[in-house]
Amino acid sequence: MTSLSDSSALSKAEGVRMQRVRNILEKTFNPIVLEIEDESHRHAHHKAMVRGPEAGATETHFRVLMVSAAFEGVNRVNRSRMVHEALAPEFSSGLHALALTLRTPQESEKVA
Repeated sequence: MTSLSDSSALSKAEGVRMQRVRNILEKTFNPIVLEIEDESHRHAHHKAMVRGPEAGATETHFRVLMVSAAFEGVNRVNRSRMVHEALAPEFSSGLHALALTLRTPQESEKVA
């Protein structure tokens, strides 16, 4: 995973979709922490999907940790909805699933 603080050292292996997801999340939520992991390889056994790997979509599953002030006063379900709405174009073009950990800066401090 890469955090926002070391985003200048992004791996060249980071896929095109992951870059788009990162850009959308950074622009929409201005996170202080953003970690994204491509877990698509762990889901290769899934039943064939029209928009899945068989259709050329190789980046289909991501795990995201994001800390943003945009989540203050928003419950967990609505935080997830906010992220899914921001990434709607990616879901319509092959993104299949997100595992989300979404925190406010204050919640992040409690975990640390």
